[in-house]
Amino acid sequence: MLLVDADQPEPMRSGARELAVFLTPEPGAEAKEMEETIEGMLLRVEEFCSLTDMIRNDTSQILEENIPVLKAKVTEMRGVYARVDQLEAFVRMVGRHVTFLEAHVLQAERDHGAFPQALRRWLGTAGLPSFRNKPSAPAPPTYQLPALYRTEDYFPADARAATPRPPCHPRHL
Repeated sequence: MLLVDADQPEPMRSGARELAVFLTPEPGAEAKEMEETIEGMLLRVEEFCSLTDMIRNDTSQILEENIPVLKAKVTEMRGVYARVDQLEAFVRMVGRHVTFLEAHVLQAERDHGAFPQALRRWLGTAGLPSFRNKPSAPAPPTYQLPALYRTEDYFPADARAATPRPPCHPRHL
C-alpha cells in the first residue's frame, strides 16, 4: 500500500491515483454480467406467472363449465343404469316364463300325443290295417294357456308411463 504524504508534492499524489485506478477492477463488466443474470431471472419469473395464470384460467373453466356438465351426465347415467337394471329384471322374468311354457308344452305334447296321433293318421291313410283297427283314445281336454305377462305393460308406447307391473300369475314363475 502506498502511503501518500500530504507534504509531498502533487506528482506523487497523481501517480498514486493513477495506480489505484489501474489496480481497481473495472465495475462495468461485473455489472453487465449481473444485469444479464437478473434479466434471465425476470424472464423466468414472467414465464412462471404466465403459466400460473393459464392454470388459473383452466381451473376456472373446469369449475364453471365442465363440472356442471359432468354432474348432469352423471345424473343422466344414473337414469340409464336404473333402466338397464329394470331391463335385466324383465329379461330374467321372461326367461322364467319361457322355461315355464316349455315345460307346459312338453307336458301337453305328452298328454295329448300330438305327434303320435298325427303319425297314426298318416300311417292309417297309408293302408296299414293294424293302425286302422286300434280304438282311438278319448278326446283329451283342451289346453288352457296360462296368463303370463303383457309386454305392453313393461314397454308402453309412452315411455314416461312405464311402470312395470308384476305378472298376472306369480305362481307360474
